[in-house]
Amino acid sequence: MVKALRIIWQCDRKGFIMKLLYTALGSLLPLANLYVLKVLVDDVVAVVGQSSPQPGFHAVPSLTVVVALFCGIMLLNRLVGILGSLNSDVLTQKLIDHINGIIQKQSMRLDLSYYDNPRFYDTFHRAQQEAAFRPIRILENMVSIFGALLSLAAVGVMLLVASWKVVAVMLIAMVPTFMVRLVKSRRIYAFRRETTQLSRRSNYYGALLTNRAFAKEVRAFGLGEHLRSLYVSIRHQLVSRLLAISRRLAILDALTSVVEVVALGLSVFLLMRPVAVGAMTVGSFVMLFEAFRRGQGYLSSLVAGVSGLYEHKLFINNLFDFLELNPAVVSPEHPEPFPDRVETVEFDGVTFFYPDMQSPTLHDFSLRAERGAITRIVGENGFGKTTLLKLLLRFYDPQQGAVRINGTDIRRFDLAILRRNISAIFQDYVQLQLSLRDNVEFGNLEHRGDALRLAEALRRADAESIVADMPDGVDTQLGRQFDGGRELSMGQWQRVALARQFYAGGQVLFFDEPMAWMDKEARRHFDETVSTLCRDHVVFLVSHHS
Repeated sequence: MVKALRIIWQCDRKGFIMKLLYTALGSLLPLANLYVLKVLVDDVVAVVGQSSPQPGFHAVPSLTVVVALFCGIMLLNRLVGILGSLNSDVLTQKLIDHINGIIQKQSMRLDLSYYDNPRFYDTFHRAQQEAAFRPIRILENMVSIFGALLSLAAVGVMLLVASWKVVAVMLIAMVPTFMVRLVKSRRIYAFRRETTQLSRRSNYYGALLTNRAFAKEVRAFGLGEHLRSLYVSIRHQLVSRLLAISRRLAILDALTSVVEVVALGLSVFLLMRPVAVGAMTVGSFVMLFEAFRRGQGYLSSLVAGVSGLYEHKLFINNLFDFLELNPAVVSPEHPEPFPDRVETVEFDGVTFFYPDMQSPTLHDFSLRAERGAITRIVGENGFGKTTLLKLLLRFYDPQQGAVRINGTDIRRFDLAILRRNISAIFQDYVQLQLSLRDNVEFGNLEHRGDALRLAEALRRADAESIVADMPDGVDTQLGRQFDGGRELSMGQWQRVALARQFYAGGQVLFFDEPMAWMDKEARRHFDETVSTLCRDHVVFLVSHHS
């Protein structure tokens, strides 16, 4: 709970304080109006009871003041409610953005190995589910408790004047409601935690049906109805289990409502007795009855706030479970300077297992690459060719052996500097739904806006013809997800990805199946480019065939 409040405080201190202020005013102003209502009723009763032919003539000025005060407090309460609602809307949006930023930063710092673990996806899914609203709900509940306590304190003082029994009835009637809400919170939390994988699987089937990346194959193989049936089956399981829980809890809620209504009736009799013997005015009865009725509402808010805090505390732990994950691949505390000129890259007796795999992808593997030569890596699928790139970039660290640059273990370099000096095109390169310029310049943000560097990268990748065909040149939107976008062929996308690699400007160039979509002329151009680049770079070229 303290962690959640700390996040809110860090997000918007002023908004947090103003929310407390608006809540305090919103809690006390209605009760002030209750007292004014009591005075108003008593004055009206007094006026009606006068024997003068013109009843109330002398009381009109005082009634006018009381009515004006009553209306003024009501207007002020409405204005406080409007301002409080506006403050809540702003604070909610700020908090959602703040927490999403925290999750995104945490995702960026975690190792790639986490994404190979299904349990991580469960944790990540639960964190995403709660991030958008749990912290603001915690704030709402805590503020609700604060407001309810203020209101209950004032109501309690009013009711104690009449009878302590009325206060006791009100409090005892809320105990069953409180217990039911706690049970509900525990059961819903257990349900959500137990069904995380099912929920993720239903989301995945939904994505297969609606995501453009899967649209072609879903239609080509006629998978739509089958995937839809799988999605519906899981949703049916989830909804059925949730409804079963909700039905049982609804019966308990109905019973607590009966208890509260009985308590209200009993309070009426307790309050009517002083009126019957003349010990209480009609205005006081109206005030105390309304105070009791509102007191039940405040108690209900208090119970909802406390049980809500309990529920949100259970769920918010999912977010903090995710935020407490730590990467294993990190920069050394005192990194060695990266060499000004890379002469060699060496895989020395490397053995590597992917997480939860029984057999190694690489076993006692050794390879030495030198500047001035193209190091070709040829092998079948599953040979571990792409794994070499992942190890070189330190997405993972080998269980045995080492990867060395100029004889130095790469684990002794700063992680960001190491990756900045390695330019790679992945076999599953990304097709960014952004401008052509962004697609290339994302290779090295430090040099963004360098027109000469951009032109040279496009030339080396043989992508100048792509730019020439674009209506807005390098500023043309690529892909079809946004307005005005131009789709590219796979070969064109590959050349854009190559341009991004060349724009990065690393000393080590790693090409993972770079010619998979190239035609004969494009392959010739690529071979010439790589032959030129290898003079000043260490070059790895991965392919399935020689």
